[in-house]
Amino acid sequence: MSGVTPVTGQLSASSRVVVLRYEDLANPDVDISAQLEEAYGPSGLGIATVSGVPGYEQLRQGLLPLAAKLAALPQATLSALEDPGSRFSFGWSCGRETLEGGQPDTRKGSFYANPLHDDPSCGDADLQRRFPSYCRPNMWPRSELPVLEAAFKALGRLILNVGLLLAGHADKYVASKAGYPPRLHDILRQSPCPKGRLLHYFAPVATAGTNPVRSCSIDANWCGWHTDHGSLTGLCSALYIDMEGRPVACPDPQSGLHVKDRSGHVIQVAIPEDHVGFQIGEAMQVHSGGLLRGTPHCVVAPRPEFSAGVSRNTFAVFTQPKWDYSMDAPAGARPEDVGIGQWRPGLDFGGFSELTFNAYYKE
Repeated sequence: MSGVTPVTGQLSASSRVVVLRYEDLANPDVDISAQLEEAYGPSGLGIATVSGVPGYEQLRQGLLPLAAKLAALPQATLSALEDPGSRFSFGWSCGRETLEGGQPDTRKGSFYANPLHDDPSCGDADLQRRFPSYCRPNMWPRSELPVLEAAFKALGRLILNVGLLLAGHADKYVASKAGYPPRLHDILRQSPCPKGRLLHYFAPVATAGTNPVRSCSIDANWCGWHTDHGSLTGLCSALYIDMEGRPVACPDPQSGLHVKDRSGHVIQVAIPEDHVGFQIGEAMQVHSGGLLRGTPHCVVAPRPEFSAGVSRNTFAVFTQPKWDYSMDAPAGARPEDVGIGQWRPGLDFGGFSELTFNAYYKE
């Protein structure tokens, strides 16, 4: 991980974010291989957005304001929603991630749940013990915020379905490039353990004498540099809310999602409000033999002098293999093709995930 250099000026044509049309994703006969290579191939940014998803805007508007309401619940309620046994991968989590320098991440609060299954292990205590980050049951504030569950599940399932369509086209692209048999779609379709994450980035507090030129330290980041370890991550455009609960425009044009391209340059990425973003994760990079590749990314906080009292609220859905699915690359792919440092043949997804969690979480 490293700090973020401010992004200024226009993005070059080679750094533009690829836009996929939902109607093309929904049609298996449309060939989008060139767009997938531009977005996720060896020179891509590792992210694309999908336009025209039916029902998406209404569901986004129904869920994102609830992130701020959840974070404002009494601390006793939030503490009751914590699940240390899952390494805080279900329910409420704040200050549990460890970012650069070993410091806890207290800039945001997260609420995690499986949008498909309230108990993906069907009560199997052994599975919950062996794979707590995927197999423990959901926790909902059904008395304190009863609308959250339905809104979370509805948007989560919609994003999952769009991701499945994208994975189906990714199978065709990988087969056309290297002849690997299709499996990316089925890995996700058969997995009972997707994970939704509703995020509330706390409103910054302005301090006297703040320099309007952004620092290059980790303090400029709301979410440190990382690469997702799952298959596909679905992302919503953030909703900014003031202290009165009113939606406002993003207060700082330099803030938001940034990615590092293949040359190490930092590129700011804006997801339109009516688009769903999709980033490649490390699991799909492994399963595609490195033909589809993720990129490190972070979330840069708005400068306090521009954004005091304004919070950022968003939602991500992590699609990923079942906990015991093999993390072997396709036959013929070399480790250098895969390009994932902590990966080695013989791991299952649960074991691969533990290596990642050990790096980011403290007990």
